[in-house]
Amino acid sequence: MSEKQIRIIIAEDHSVVRRGIKDIISEIDGFTVVNEASNGDELLEMMKSTEADMILLDIGMPQRSGWDVMMHIRMEKPHLKVLVLSVYPENEYALQFIKAGASGYVCKASASDELVQALRTVASGSKYFGPSLTNQLAKQLTRGEEANQLPHESLSPRELQILCLIASGKTVREIAEELFLSIPTVNTHRARILTKMNLKNSVQLAHYCFVHKLVI
Repeated sequence: MSEKQIRIIIAEDHSVVRRGIKDIISEIDGFTVVNEASNGDELLEMMKSTEADMILLDIGMPQRSGWDVMMHIRMEKPHLKVLVLSVYPENEYALQFIKAGASGYVCKASASDELVQALRTVASGSKYFGPSLTNQLAKQLTRGEEANQLPHESLSPRELQILCLIASGKTVREIAEELFLSIPTVNTHRARILTKMNLKNSVQLAHYCFVHKLVI
């Protein structure tokens, strides 16, 4: 056994999938699963009492969108490594999550060997880029990032978090209470989000998030 174990929390709503992932991790020297969460709220609460080095995060869990959970992790524990698990192929959402602070992105349809490679890569301090994501990054370097940037990618982490909360149907007061902000501060963020994304109201924000699957 390795001298230092990489401590992992698995956040995945399907118990069978969690068990499969846990079995894979148990075969890797130097890695151990210290806790499991079945939804976003459970994960965020668990992070307060469980010491971990990495989160294996399914972005399709109930109660909170993957974006919202990701933003909470970045705000509360910015040095915690996050490896995203998704049913969506790399070419759809990987780049957005990497830009938001994730250390890697693995499609659930990938072979177990790829998950092992991703875990080892992220644990070493590097980011995991699969073939499709590598191609996307190469294109951005060639064409320039701004030409490929979606409107929400210009938002700050806090703005992206508030965008997802608005799209999930929460009121300004509810968002303020959840994030420990004043109502005027949330309204200021909302106004900036609308301006940056060239949208007019919360209905358009919610529609945008639905189309781009920022709220699942």
